[in-house]
Amino acid sequence: EERLRQAEAQAAEAEKAQADLENTLAATQAELEGLDGIGAAKAQAIIDYRDEYGNFLSVEELLEVDGIGAATLERIRPYLTVE
Repeated sequence: EERLRQAEAQAAEAEKAQADLENTLAATQAELEGLDGIGAAKAQAIIDYRDEYGNFLSVEELLEVDGIGAATLERIRPYLTVE
């Protein structure tokens, strides 16, 4: 029963993180770093790209960011949205 509660709490936390990242490509450095495979350097690269070129128009535009390749994009795609 305790394991079930812990699993439910973890699932709720993951859902909240996803909701917080509803528009991931406008997220903060800390929010970006919460994504699997995105550390400080990649998060900063995303922010730098966004600052230089404006808001992302599609999730696929992330491939233009230095350090973001197809494998990384596919791993984090379920958590990304662009509004």
